[in-house]
Amino acid sequence: MVVATVLQSAQASLAAASTSRLGAAGFRKEGSLGAQCRHRSIGVVGGHRPCSIRAAAGTCSKDDQVLPNAVTKALQKCATCVAVAAALLMPLSATAADVAFERGPVIPELSVLISGPPIKDANALLRYALPINNKAIKEVQKSLEEITDEMKVPGEKALGPVERSVRQAARLFTQNKAQILADLAPAKKQEGEQVLNLLSDGLQDYQKQLESKDRSIVFPKQKELLRIVGDVEEAMVDKFPYEIPEEFANKPLLKGRATLEMKINVKDNPNVKDAILQIVLDGYNAPVTAGNFIDLVERKFYDGMEIQRSDGFVVQTGDPEGPAEGFVDPATGKVRTVPLEIMVDGEKEPIYGATLEELGKYKATTTLPFNAFGTMAMAREEFDNDSGSSQVFWLLKESELTPSSANILDGRYTVFGYVTENEELLADLKVGDVIESIRVVNGLDNLI
Repeated sequence: MVVATVLQSAQASLAAASTSRLGAAGFRKEGSLGAQCRHRSIGVVGGHRPCSIRAAAGTCSKDDQVLPNAVTKALQKCATCVAVAAALLMPLSATAADVAFERGPVIPELSVLISGPPIKDANALLRYALPINNKAIKEVQKSLEEITDEMKVPGEKALGPVERSVRQAARLFTQNKAQILADLAPAKKQEGEQVLNLLSDGLQDYQKQLESKDRSIVFPKQKELLRIVGDVEEAMVDKFPYEIPEEFANKPLLKGRATLEMKINVKDNPNVKDAILQIVLDGYNAPVTAGNFIDLVERKFYDGMEIQRSDGFVVQTGDPEGPAEGFVDPATGKVRTVPLEIMVDGEKEPIYGATLEELGKYKATTTLPFNAFGTMAMAREEFDNDSGSSQVFWLLKESELTPSSANILDGRYTVFGYVTENEELLADLKVGDVIESIRVVNGLDNLI
């Protein structure tokens, strides 16, 4: 549906523009090869093959006319080109292009696809992605998360609603503690009880601190308590909830979660010397992809590697030196690949090898969406769903092409983690900055 909308708009506009000068928003004819995409085939994906559309760096000459039919065919095959076309067809100003386009949303059906405000916080997305079903702890979580919106009110006016939310969270916890205890996994019961005591004490302490009417204590304490809530919820996961398909069972698998620390040497930024980011990998929803990455981390594959793309849309790395475009497994002498791996809300196990669009699941929502700044995903060849290997990217911003909860990335590329601390530093990274190290802080025991 989304791709069809862009195709229709692109075809109509390109046909109208084929005899006009399009300026910086034009498409350039590339001899007998047709139109080419500057991002080759990585768009936000991966690999080095040319895509199908190229945005002209300068104005098009009279000979550089557009080929509407060829470009339309290219759009039908390339998600990157859909994104480029949609972006380029939006005029920057009234005089930026001669194409008669009204400014408006790139995807008209957007409001239909979004139900409720999207969750953009990485830690919240990870909490909701856990394979548990305990309403009591989720209600405590929800009350604490509402504080974020309540604090948008300036001054002390926000503190009244915040106090009520904290009291409600404490009341819900006290009333439903037995139900929460009952859902702790047997193997994690002792650990879970300790975390529950921390949560009980923390809620009481939060209420006392709020009596000072000091806004500065609100967010740090909220973050601390939500982290504890997340620990309680993880203690409810008894065992890995499904069987990995046999064809992938011999690959490295992350059956659970792992926390990593990535240290990057920033070369030419006087304000940032070293960027230290915390990343959480989610093996519950992408065990094959997360397992592949953490195995490469343990092999020191990324240590000393440069950032290879940083264009304001994504930061990308993982292409090793030499002809191979991925990790060559020394045991086989071949590039090790992983399949496209998408967990859909409501499903018990991931979908492998096909995009949601290919399956006709246009309105399905992914458990790990491209909602958060610093969403981490596996790059791949544009025309091969199962070609992911070592190239990964982090999404930098929400744009008209990637609106939260309704975008052209969800269901096309495997999300397998989020940057959960210092994610804003991703925006400071440039091509040539060096990954000094990535190390596993905890969760390595979940790697099979």
